[in-house]
Amino acid sequence: MATTTAPAPTRSGELLSERIAPGILPKVLGPFDMVAIFVAIVLFAVQGSVVQQAGPAAFIYWILGFVTFLIPGAIVTGQLGLMFPGEGSIYVWTHKALGNFWGFFAGFCAWWPGVLVMVATSVLVVNLLQFMLTLPPFNVTNGLSALWQQGLIILAVIWFSTLLSILRFRVTQNAVNFVFIIYGAAIAAVALAGVAYLVGGHSAANDFSASSFALTKTNATFYGLVILALLGIEVPLNMGVEIKDRKAITSYLFWGSVVVMAAYLLLTFGAMVTIKQANANSTTAILQAVQTGLGGGVALVVTLIMIAFFIFNTTVYNYSFARLLFVSGLDRRLPAIVGRVNRNKVPHVAVLVQAVITTIITAIAYFVFSGNTNLSTGIYIALQAAVTVIWCLSMVILFVDVLIIRSKYPQEFKREQLVPVGWFFVAAIAGAIASAVGILVTLTGGWVFTGQLNGSWNASVIDNGPWILIVGGVGIASLAIAVVVYLLGLSSARRAAAAASTT
Repeated sequence: MATTTAPAPTRSGELLSERIAPGILPKVLGPFDMVAIFVAIVLFAVQGSVVQQAGPAAFIYWILGFVTFLIPGAIVTGQLGLMFPGEGSIYVWTHKALGNFWGFFAGFCAWWPGVLVMVATSVLVVNLLQFMLTLPPFNVTNGLSALWQQGLIILAVIWFSTLLSILRFRVTQNAVNFVFIIYGAAIAAVALAGVAYLVGGHSAANDFSASSFALTKTNATFYGLVILALLGIEVPLNMGVEIKDRKAITSYLFWGSVVVMAAYLLLTFGAMVTIKQANANSTTAILQAVQTGLGGGVALVVTLIMIAFFIFNTTVYNYSFARLLFVSGLDRRLPAIVGRVNRNKVPHVAVLVQAVITTIITAIAYFVFSGNTNLSTGIYIALQAAVTVIWCLSMVILFVDVLIIRSKYPQEFKREQLVPVGWFFVAAIAGAIASAVGILVTLTGGWVFTGQLNGSWNASVIDNGPWILIVGGVGIASLAIAVVVYLLGLSSARRAAAAASTT
């Protein structure tokens, strides 16, 4: 086990972590690794089921999301990643742009959602297992319906991902890469199911007339859902110093974006052609499509692959977001122990901290309140919605960062400039607006278009009226914790410096 210490930074604006991390973390990530991480973070195949309710207009919303958020995000992230390829991505970049406090604040806004998503991906494993049990040879209905059963599976996924995350990074990444490949095959199977359904003489299950592609105020909420589905562009650069070749930065952003765009369109096509909107489950419609178009046997295999993906997806979230805690430990924003690495040169303490936090949340939602299903579900969805708002807020900060950094570091910006300056302004403005829309939709649903609050993710559990107050309150409380932690860390660092100066 190793810990790290270093003298104060010698260059203005340089973080301790920028000097320390490159010396203790091995460079193991190549372009293919980065694409696999990007896809694991951004491409949730189940989103092809979620957008089903928009009808064919979903294709238009996907394209709008790609143009106004994913591509601008790739441009901005590529520029900042090439200029400052340090560990921690937005934590470092916002520090450069706005200083210590805002760097920590942006880092927290990026980190906290990642931790809660680990619970969400584990819940998806439960949902997929439940669907699998309905298929032959199981033919079980209402399987794994008890909250304690679901809680045990969630904890198993979290702690398995924790174990993988503290192994030698190359070993873990090789496993992630393999799952990424078979995940691609599973996504292709969903699209093939749609083709097979049509070739088999069936008409498309939904209306594909020109009017069905119309963007209306009743389906406008889906633009916000698309933005939420595309969050995470910058996350692979949380491991900036672990990249072997800086060309991997632009490679993953280009090829990763291509894969994500193609996959979401193919998933939506497979589900839309095969399953009627009225019969589409918001999580498993893509698997229903495979079952309908290719049969139960293929659906079983694809479901198993999806389960494997979300288990390893939880692992990717675990190790990539742990790097944000790790650098905060190095910079004494958090206790120094968080900045330790194990003999595999992996920040194991940060990984374990995340595992403990997610275990506590799971225990509260699935065991402590297991006798009250509505309360348990309400806690879970309120937390998930609140951190979605916070993650979108971090993206607003990211798009602001690039404009400030261009002004503060003109020579470095010009040296790494990816596109004409005007495109950076377009990308920053479009991306910030899209991120703000993600916040608005999560809190209010289509209120801006319909005048009615309908943001609740489950109105039978949390009504649309109090939804904005509950989710907004949880979000504000989370951000208040970030401020308190920063102030405590600052006070601790000052006391440590004062003690060092007197010895």
